[in-house]
Amino acid sequence: MDMTFSELSKSDLELMIVSMRESGLSRNSISSYVRTMNVFLHWCCGEGYTYLTLPKVKDVETVKETYTDEELDLLLRRPAADCQFCEYRNWVIINFLLNSGCRAATVRNIQNRDVNLADCQVTFRHTKNGKVQVIPLCSRMVNVLRGYMAVRGGVAEDYLFCDQYGGMLSHNALRLGIQRYNRRRGVQKTGIHLFRHTFARKYLVDCGGDAFTLQKLLGHSTLTMTKRYCTIFDADIAKNYDRVSPLAQMYHPKEKIKKHNRAS
Repeated sequence: MDMTFSELSKSDLELMIVSMRESGLSRNSISSYVRTMNVFLHWCCGEGYTYLTLPKVKDVETVKETYTDEELDLLLRRPAADCQFCEYRNWVIINFLLNSGCRAATVRNIQNRDVNLADCQVTFRHTKNGKVQVIPLCSRMVNVLRGYMAVRGGVAEDYLFCDQYGGMLSHNALRLGIQRYNRRRGVQKTGIHLFRHTFARKYLVDCGGDAFTLQKLLGHSTLTMTKRYCTIFDADIAKNYDRVSPLAQMYHPKEKIKKHNRAS
């Protein structure tokens, strides 16, 4: 139904939220749509078109699914030397996602020139917030990329993770490629974004990283955004707690300086 702003009423906006609920959208999805709509309505208010706004819909905290260590072991097994290029590329991409925790769109837009193996860094020019990021590469990732780039070839402006013809990977091609790769390895989870959640959780829990550094690695402007990736379970907190417990550290035996016998 078409209507002008002068005909739009508060009840019409409330009915829009009701229809989203009835269609089966999750509360967090509705909250996201409402935030976007309110940005538009705020602009309309400034232009004098309307003074209506939508009531905020509070997000609910959800437990984010991640890949298990057993699943990651299967996915990280190096493919056979005579495998097809796409199989090899997907293996490298999964290594890369666990090194950086970046988004699928960022992966697709990395160019050969963005990789600096000598300095163990990669530059992300295409990010969600539009800011250029420089992300470190671990020594393992440097070795993987060195071998891959020798096979991939191309000029500086070519896309690093390309299709089999050297062109830019489409979003759908990347999604389906990872889906097929995972299922061939016996892993039923296929979400690319799950690697981002897995990176965040393992960085904090298994690697002892801190939230502020994670915020920078994920490219978030606030810690509130980072928190969505950091659902920590009771079992996670108990894991290796001696390493971070102030009490355990107080009782940790301190080494004495060994007596040094000077030569006569």
